[in-house]
Amino acid sequence: MFVRLFYTLRKYGVPVTTQELLDLNRAIEQQLVFADAEQFYLLVRMLMVKDERYFDKFDLAFKAYLDVVEPLSQEDILNKLQQLPKEWFDLELLEKNLTEQQRAELQQAHSLAELLQQLEQRLKEQHKKHQGGNKMIGTGGTSPFGAYGDHPAGIRIGGPSRKRSAVKVWEQRQYKNLDDEQHLTSRQMQLALRYLRRFARQGIAQELDIHATIQATAKQGMLDVQLVPERRNGVKVLMLFDVGGSMDGYIQQCEALFSAAKTEFKHLDYFYFHNCIYDHVWKDNQRRRASQISTWDLLHKYSADYRVILVGDASMAPYELQSIGGSVEYMNDETGLVWLQRIRQHFQKTAWLNPEDQRYWTYTKTIGLIQQTFEQHMYPMTLKGIEDMTKYLSR
Repeated sequence: MFVRLFYTLRKYGVPVTTQELLDLNRAIEQQLVFADAEQFYLLVRMLMVKDERYFDKFDLAFKAYLDVVEPLSQEDILNKLQQLPKEWFDLELLEKNLTEQQRAELQQAHSLAELLQQLEQRLKEQHKKHQGGNKMIGTGGTSPFGAYGDHPAGIRIGGPSRKRSAVKVWEQRQYKNLDDEQHLTSRQMQLALRYLRRFARQGIAQELDIHATIQATAKQGMLDVQLVPERRNGVKVLMLFDVGGSMDGYIQQCEALFSAAKTEFKHLDYFYFHNCIYDHVWKDNQRRRASQISTWDLLHKYSADYRVILVGDASMAPYELQSIGGSVEYMNDETGLVWLQRIRQHFQKTAWLNPEDQRYWTYTKTIGLIQQTFEQHMYPMTLKGIEDMTKYLSR
């Protein structure tokens, strides 16, 4: 069962395995859900989607799976539904609430195809608003089509879910689009950053080692508890954030990234710079002068195995990268490109994360120069961009 659903999910980019398909079949055999479309949707999503970033793709795949069983043109019906006047579904009377006996007496369609045929016929016949009726598309009635009414099995068009008896809800989308090119929340960034992992057991031995305890107990003839250090992500990360100027428009994204990184990495340190790194960076923007650290000291303090992520739009005047004294704030003795090259040469893995829309990168000369300096390891601040960056840094 549900083999076609399995392949539909894969077609839409949801990574599912045969184990999830077997789990779904077992759940249905045990009647965890029965004759409830919404509960079936939730069950399938719970069993077959292991990562919340695929929720949107799952919604599209699930809708496509249901649509295939219907012989009528869903696109045509949907287009007609979208053209219905919104005032047809205004709530101008009390919501309809029937007794269970009254609901049982209402005539139901024998199949989903028959129900859709009835809907198609109503769309052809109806030319005005209906409320409180039992046949046409409207509100507050006993018709199987519309909203705020009461029917044991119909198609909800507009309005919120109330009795969970709809067999189809047109274009119901419950989640924000998590497409690879969308701007990210802190939670989504955290999920993407998890590719950058290198687990190791470090620190005090305080976690129970079950297998070693069993072996030691069997050998000693009495309980012999064995402990090991906690298994933690051993990757060391250094983040350098561009602040001020053109980066003011990306503050929210950078804060989300910073929050996600602090949650994900045990070994994390960070500093700030403006436009480009020169001979110093700083730790606290409120105490900028007092918290400065020489870039030379930075290179001496942090070992080469740190993974370095520079975050900035890389957009500035070319002389800020290529000229001595080109900094907008003071007379720098060496060019910005020289310092970026030193950072690249000192650390084994470095990457530049750019919040600027990737479509506009070619319009800014300094973005191209920094891309060359970082050997094309500049990534957009999108879900796919962060994933690609972390995969590179983890190699």
